[in-house]
Amino acid sequence: MSTLSRAFLKPNSAWKAALIIWLSCLIAAPISVWMIGEESFPLLASLGVLAQLTTVLLALGITWPASQIAKIAVIVLFLSLGIEILGATSGIPFGSYTYTGQLQPQLAGVPLIIPLAWLMMLPPAWAISAAILHPAQKKLGKWYAPILAVMAGLAFTAWDLYLDPQMTKFGLWSWEQAGGYFGIPWVNYLGWWLSSAFVTWLVRPNRLPIRPLVWVYTLTWAFQAIGLGLFWGQLGPALAGFAGMGFFVGLSWNTIHRIA
Repeated sequence: MSTLSRAFLKPNSAWKAALIIWLSCLIAAPISVWMIGEESFPLLASLGVLAQLTTVLLALGITWPASQIAKIAVIVLFLSLGIEILGATSGIPFGSYTYTGQLQPQLAGVPLIIPLAWLMMLPPAWAISAAILHPAQKKLGKWYAPILAVMAGLAFTAWDLYLDPQMTKFGLWSWEQAGGYFGIPWVNYLGWWLSSAFVTWLVRPNRLPIRPLVWVYTLTWAFQAIGLGLFWGQLGPALAGFAGMGFFVGLSWNTIHRIA
């Protein structure tokens, strides 16, 4: 089977089992917050990250050997932790913010769950971008890698249209000065884009299992819209995130359906 064909394979049973566990965590979160209170949210958010990360790593295992997964995971975790420490201590590149003590453990003021969150969403952003660029990959030639990095950075940043307002609302981190996007500084999004594009360009991911990772991105898009819009009372970020991530979801599934 060609590498191209494998990239669009349907997910395997292990991935589907992890997916069910992750979705169960997403469904349980608003119920638990309603029953127990908002103090349960940091733990629920951390469990959700771990469940989604497991789903993503199992998806990568469809086309990547364990050694490649480990190598990429170490690179992403190291780089993202470094970027977050730089951001928390200097305000570069996201603006001045501070993590509260709700997410533990922490290293140099950065919760260790944060680099894991980078690792859980970067591969889906890579796959979304690879699917969109697939029809033009040969024509792009040497430009494919940098264009993939730019687009993956945008797809990754679109997720933060949901994330930052939500996590700020629950007090997981705070901003020194409120900004124009529902209290979030606009420079934060420039920082997200540049940082995630840089990490993607360094990693230069290839032979991605596109279909299962696009499913992860798509389900994140849908569940975040429901969570913010219906449960957390953040209709504005819900609509913005729905439009931002939805743009990439629509383009990627259009390609997948044409190839399948």
